[in-house]
Amino acid sequence: MTTVTKTVKFDAAHILTNHDGLCKNLHGHTYRVDISVSQADSIDQDMVIDFAKLKKVAESAICDRFDHAFVYNTKSKGECEIAAVVERNGMRTVAIPFRSTAENLAKMFYGDLQPLIPGLSCVRVWETAENCAEFRK
Repeated sequence: MTTVTKTVKFDAAHILTNHDGLCKNLHGHTYRVDISVSQADSIDQDMVIDFAKLKKVAESAICDRFDHAFVYNTKSKGECEIAAVVERNGMRTVAIPFRSTAENLAKMFYGDLQPLIPGLSCVRVWETAENCAEFRK
């Protein structure tokens, strides 16, 4: 099995409602998303996927939507109230129906990318240089 990985980055703000730590406060990250694509070695191709194509798909599906946005949970009244203020002031938001943890974002990005990228094997979402969550099937 041969695997290649493309990394894209975006900046976003979020809140982890009902969290016991500091992340219950509004804060931001420079997210790094690693997208891995695998190919069986028995396949007679010398390239798993063109990195330029992978970058274009990832930027379109993830970065164009999330970059410099407030990502909020539509099931949280407080987050929806903050999002309404952000939107009224002409700023970007992204509504998702769950908490914006790295784990949940990795799973969502995998689901969004799977139909677009044959051989998608893993999506890893880094919130910091030391902390990431990985989703694979």
